[in-house]
Amino acid sequence: MKLLSIAVAVLLAVWALIIGGVQEVEAQSYPDRPITLIGTQDPGAVADADCRAFAEELGKVLKTPIAVINKPGAGATLGTDFVVKSRKDGYTLLYATASGVVYTKAGNPEVVPYDPAKDLEPLGFHCYFPLAAFVLETSPYKTFNELIDYAKKNPGAVRVSIPGSGNIDHFNVEIVKSMTGAQFTVIPFKGGTAAMTALLGGHVDVNFAALPMAIPHVRAGKQRFLIASNKVREFQDVPTASEMGYKQDLLYPWFAIYGPAGIPEEVKKVLIPAIETVVKNPEHEAKLEKLGVTVEYRTPAEVRKLQESDYARARSLAIQLGLSK
Repeated sequence: MKLLSIAVAVLLAVWALIIGGVQEVEAQSYPDRPITLIGTQDPGAVADADCRAFAEELGKVLKTPIAVINKPGAGATLGTDFVVKSRKDGYTLLYATASGVVYTKAGNPEVVPYDPAKDLEPLGFHCYFPLAAFVLETSPYKTFNELIDYAKKNPGAVRVSIPGSGNIDHFNVEIVKSMTGAQFTVIPFKGGTAAMTALLGGHVDVNFAALPMAIPHVRAGKQRFLIASNKVREFQDVPTASEMGYKQDLLYPWFAIYGPAGIPEEVKKVLIPAIETVVKNPEHEAKLEKLGVTVEYRTPAEVRKLQESDYARARSLAIQLGLSK
């Protein structure tokens, strides 16, 4: 009986070594097949271009194809939730937006089915860009103050499009309403492209969305900016809220790469340096700067800290502005 117990123990030990060895070989060979990068933005949006540019460079560094799959909708939560529920093997990653990991959850904590702080693991920061309010060049509103004056005198008359409900753009509209006392009719669309199309077609009066999305139209003389969340080198005359005397500036989106919580350490040892290499590539940075995007590397720990601080602020704002209880 004693010999049998010893034999069983030896077999279990050998089996553990075999399994451990297989796992180690698998980790060392990562990636050995294509990786899927889930984007939560709609095709054609600025963030989609950023995501695809990043995927192309990451594929070169890892020497494996990176397939971008768009899963937009529900304030960036559909695609984010898909990654949360995916296999924890490093072959399904998330090109996360601040809306998906901060703002939609802050505004609708009872609706969003995941906890970004527990269910996702940051792997590196990629970029950010300003948000803005813009109108058609033919619009009667030449400045932000003219828009606000009219909206205050005519509550609900100004139609505002935003690329989704409960996201960062929605927060900005509510912040403007709170700061100025203006009232708008807010119309959420499925994504940035649809919201822009509504403005171009004259179905809305103002679009609160990504500033880079409007840059080609502004350069072509078809649109103009009224306010931006950050200063933009090319458009120095576009004011921020603080420059106009308001107590706070508008929020702005950022983008980072995440995986589902629990992916192997060996996989992270490959992914994290690869992401850093991509983001710090001067050619990649120059390419995105032409789109009005600022590329900046931050470590996973720094992304985690940013996510937590932004969520705390957004949750407080959501309660203060009446977006959530």
